[in-house]
Amino acid sequence: MAKFIDKNNPRPTPPVRPDNDECCRSGCDPCIFDLYADALDRYQVALRNWEQKQNVKKPESHKKSA
Repeated sequence: MAKFIDKNNPRPTPPVRPDNDECCRSGCDPCIFDLYADALDRYQVALRNWEQKQNVKKPESHKKSA
C-alpha cells in the first residue's frame, strides 16, 4: 500500500534564524532570538503533526476480480 501525500497540505517550512547582527543587544523583551526560538518550537510541532498525517495510508479501492 503506497503512502498518500496530500498536495494541499505542504510540508511546514522552518523559520529563518536571525543573523547575529540583527540583535540590538539592548536586552529587549522579547529579543529577536526569543521570537525565533518560539517560532522554531511551533515549527517542530507543526512538522511532527504534518509527518504523522503523511504516514496515513491511502485506502485501496476495492476492485472486483472478473
